[in-house]
Amino acid sequence: ILCGDQSQSTQGHRPLKLSRAHWNIENMLHWVRDVTFDEDRCQVRSGSSPQVLSAIRNTVIGLPRIAGNSNIAARPAIPLSLVGVAPTPQ
Repeated sequence: ILCGDQSQSTQGHRPLKLSRAHWNIENMLHWVRDVTFDEDRCQVRSGSSPQVLSAIRNTVIGLPRIAGNSNIAARPAIPLSLVGVAPTPQ
């Protein structure tokens, strides 16, 4: 049975949407930073170096995503090619 103002019934979904948005960020950014870049073991801690390194990581993660590549770990040379740097053969 529907009673009263229908706009209020959608407000209960807002916390769920916020929670999903949080986990989307966690899965798309933080997981990549932690796993692909092994950020948790980084020893850079002095001066502005941590912020600079974080900005570089975010750029390396963001460029392939902007170019339409969702799996950064599968093809790590993509960010280098997007900025015109040829990856070195291993």
